[in-house]
Parts: sequence; structure tokens; C-alpha cells
Amino acid sequence: MAPLLLLFLLTLLPAATYLCCVRRYTGSASTVLHRRQPGRAEARGRSPPRDPWAPRLCGSGLRLFVHVANTAFGQICLLPLLIRLNNFSLMRSLDIHEDPTFIPEVAAEVTEDKSEAKSTSDIIEQLIGARSDSASDGFSFKGIKDYLDCYRSGKLTPSQVAKNIIAMLEDCDKSTPPLRAIVQWDQEQIMLMAEASTARYRNKCTLSYLDGIPVCLKEEFKVVPYHHRAGTVYLGTEPETEDATVTKKLREAGAIIIGVSNMHELGTGTTGCNPNRYHKIPRNPYKPNHFTGGSSSGSAAAVAAGLCPVAIGTDGGGSVRIPASFCGVVGLKGTFGRISSQGSLPLSYSTVSVGPICTSVADAAIVYSILAELDPLYPYGLKQPKATLSGMCAPDLKGLKLGVDWTFFKACDAEVLSICEKAVEHLQSLGASVVEVSLPEMEEVRVAHVICILSEMRDFLQPDFNKHFHEMNLDTRANLALASQFTALDYITANRQRTRSMRFLREIFTTVNCILTPAVASTAPRIYESDLLTGSSDSSFTVRSMRFMQLGNFTGIPCLVVPIGYSTAGLPISFQVMAKWWDEAVLLRIGLKLEQFRYQTKKPSIYYDILA
Repeated sequence: MAPLLLLFLLTLLPAATYLCCVRRYTGSASTVLHRRQPGRAEARGRSPPRDPWAPRLCGSGLRLFVHVANTAFGQICLLPLLIRLNNFSLMRSLDIHEDPTFIPEVAAEVTEDKSEAKSTSDIIEQLIGARSDSASDGFSFKGIKDYLDCYRSGKLTPSQVAKNIIAMLEDCDKSTPPLRAIVQWDQEQIMLMAEASTARYRNKCTLSYLDGIPVCLKEEFKVVPYHHRAGTVYLGTEPETEDATVTKKLREAGAIIIGVSNMHELGTGTTGCNPNRYHKIPRNPYKPNHFTGGSSSGSAAAVAAGLCPVAIGTDGGGSVRIPASFCGVVGLKGTFGRISSQGSLPLSYSTVSVGPICTSVADAAIVYSILAELDPLYPYGLKQPKATLSGMCAPDLKGLKLGVDWTFFKACDAEVLSICEKAVEHLQSLGASVVEVSLPEMEEVRVAHVICILSEMRDFLQPDFNKHFHEMNLDTRANLALASQFTALDYITANRQRTRSMRFLREIFTTVNCILTPAVASTAPRIYESDLLTGSSDSSFTVRSMRFMQLGNFTGIPCLVVPIGYSTAGLPISFQVMAKWWDEAVLLRIGLKLEQFRYQTKKPSIYYDILA
């Protein structure tokens, strides 16, 4: 036996020596690169997006995978195989000559200065005064209008509301299972803000439409005096002493910050699954045994559960829009740079936008109008035009052209597709025309976005990955191990693709005002018992959940998701509208009409009526 083994090793030695020490490893003359013509989309058949392959991992299987993925074998053999199986090596086969766009900044178009028929404040007053669905039979979420009506009529004061919220937060922590939407809150802080707001209402000197309105912020933002943990157990060891810009704006507007909300650790996933000791898994108010979506998981859960009508999240790969969709509320991702992200953890500087999660489109418009301003501390928003709500309250959609790429649109579950197709018909019935468009190179967009966001996160988290590796959740370690596979060449080519994709969108937006898609290809996935202990890693679901999200993050265009119905299991289904850079007003205009399509709002299984 020993001589045979020796003979086998001697036979392998020359081959191993050739492969390791002689054969060129850095490239090959036989490698075929597919040249992309500048400004011209790749001509190919209209095939639907491919579903990725990856097993769902949890428990011991996840532990084993994470261990192996971070070894030499994992980095040299296992992960390169997964990269190829899921086409993440696509950029390596492309020859793109456009210069890379590392930041999707777009200067505002120069237009003639036309004074608006109505000011933003007039439009907001019209929104607040409009008859809401609360006047109809059945359930409706309590929004900003409902709080303002109570305060202005004297029915309730912000202080009384704050006491109700504190009682509900205590109940959330004791319920089975715990909601885990708000992970840090302080009774004294809540009451201080509420009492100040109560005095302003008494003296008739309120600060804004958000005065006295309960809000929460994702733990990714700095909020005094809470710990800036960003979903981890190792960050934010001391209470924060400085507010993020959006936190300051909310305080200046008189809002009552009820605490900071749960999130997927470091924003690395789309389920909201975060089993660590400070956070635990937030529950979907519609079905507590289902995920909320992520990474702004607690923000969406807090709004859907009635704890507050407004929450602030961040969106780098759908992290506002996915949880808003799964929890049946409204989510707005503004144009890249529109709302300052100064004071949030800079996990991915080129893909992340700040946005509100609200009970209604009108509430999203109010919050957007207050937060969307220049911030000298945030360089990426300095080229933006003044935020406007012009035309938002138009009685119909006449004159609007809505683009649909039907092949891409149909890449979702049948139940989602059926209701989304009816929503398109509804918009047509209001005077809009639907134009079939082609969204080119969407597979390239999918891969390039993943490369950009994971590479930027891996770069920012390099010190943490070295020092706090064993304190990170298992799925975070898996994602960062995958991110280690991407090279500088991958990253630069991905940003060359960004240049192409932004150019294609500019052309598309010369023919249509908006692009329509479903929000998420499926409804919220189920939580399994093993997820509570070890978390889970489901790359296939992650990629599928981001399918309709990535174009907005990659190119920086604004996007709005609006709930339009429910699955047979009672889970929310939402619709997405995307517009050209800085044209949030047209999103909100269409969003108001989409709200009319949903004939009924179902009450979540977990709901707290703060105004009762």
C-alpha cells in the first residue's frame, strides 16, 4: 500500500509543480472578453431574470459553511465555485470602455424658473385636509393627520400620547413572541420631547407638521443618548453624544423620537434576521411567524404595529422598500444624496439612500419635504434642486407615461403578478398611458450592484472583520467572506457598468415619466425555530428579494413602494414606482392613486392604537 501511495504522489508532483509554479495564473490568451459598445445596449433575447442557486443554511450547517468559507479551502475552492454558479463572475468576461462612475451623483436639470401654483405648505395642507381612508368603514392606520387632528382639537396632547407609547413599548417587550421593533428607548427622553411639544401646542407656536409626531430611527443612525450599535453587539459601547443630521432635523421639527429600531446586523441581509443578544428577530405585525424584511426591519415593524406613523431607514439594496413591502406600509427611497446620511454608519457609500417608512403616501411626502435639504456635512447632495411636491395632488394621471418592461415585470410569484397587473390597469384608468420599455443589461446590473455594495461594506468593515469576527452573526461572516472574493478589477468594471446603466435610464426617461415593477417578487418568508438561535443565510432569497430594488440603488434614481393588496395567506403585496433623478414628486403623485386601488386595509395581527 505504501509503495502505491508513494508512486501516486510522485505522479502528481510534476502536475502540481506545473500548475502552481510554471503555468501562468494571472490570465490566458484564450480568455474571451465580450466587448460592450459605448452607449449601446447589448442585444440579446428577452429572457426573464435567472434565479440564483444556493441552499438555505441555518444551525450546524450554517456554522460549518461559515467556518469553511473563511479558510484557505473556502476562499480558493468553495466560494469561487459559488461565484461561478451564481454568475457573480460576469464582470470578468466583459470589456467595457466607459469611464467608471463611482458615485451616482446627477446634477439637477436646468429648467425655467416657474413659480408653483401651490407652495409645498399649501400642498401639505391639502393632503392633511383630504378625506382619508380613516373615514371609510374598516381598519386604517393612524397617520400624521390623525395625530394632528387630536392635538389641534385638544382631544389628546403629545404628553398623553407619549404615555400611551411608553405603555405599549413595555407591552411589546413582554409579549410572546416579543415584537422587537424598538430595541432602545428611554422613558425620560420620550416625555421630555412630548412635554415640550405639548407646551408649543398650548401656546400655538408649533414647529412643523411633525411637531408631536412619534418617530423612530434605524439603529444605523446616531441618536443621543442611545448606543450606535448598527445591529451588532460590539459597536456603540458608549451612549452616543452627537446626533445624525436626520435626527437633528426631526428634533428641530418637534418630532417625538421614541427610540431606535432593530435592523439586520450591519445591513448585510434582507430578512431582518438578527439573533444576537441585543436585538433578536423582529416580528412581522401581519404574521408574527414571518420575517419583516430588512435591513430596516424594526422601522417597518414599528410603523405597521402602530407604535409610530413615521420611521427612518436606509436603503442600499432595498433596505427601506423590502421591509415596507413585507409589512404593508409605504417606503420611499429618495434620489441618491437627496436626504443626508451624515451620522449614519457609512457601510456602502455609493448605493445607500436615506428614506422614510410611513403609514401613507401623504405622510411620506410630509417627511420627505422636511428632510430633503442640502447638508454642508454631506457632499453627495450638494447638487440637488429644491425639493418640491408640485403636481402631487392632481386629480388624475393624464399626461403621464408609465414604462413597463413586461419580461422583467413578470419575474415574480404568480400571486404577486396578478395583483400588480391589476394595479397597472388601475393607473391606466386614471388617464396614464402605459408604454412598453426595455430595461437593458439587468443581469449586469444585478451582479454589478452586488459587487459594489459588498466590496464597499467589506472595505469599511475590514477592521471589524479582523477584530470582532467571532462577535458577528454567522450570516454577516458568510457575506463578508463572499465579499473577499471580489477584486479591484471586478469593482472598477462594475462601476463602468454603472455608467452604462445610468445612460440607458436617461434615454428611457426621455420617453416615459416612470418605470413600474412589483416591489418584491414574493411575500415575507417564514421564520424557523433554528433562525432564532443561529440566524440563517439564504442567498437565493436575498437575490430574489432585491430583484426589483437594485436598479434604484445602483443608479441612484428615486423609488416608492406602496401596498396594494394581500396574498391568500394574508401577507402584504406592494407595488414599486421609479422615476428619474430628483423627480420624487411624480412618484408621490402616482403613489396617491395607487392607494385608491387597495379596496381594503387589513388590520395587522399585532397593532397598538396609540390614539384610542
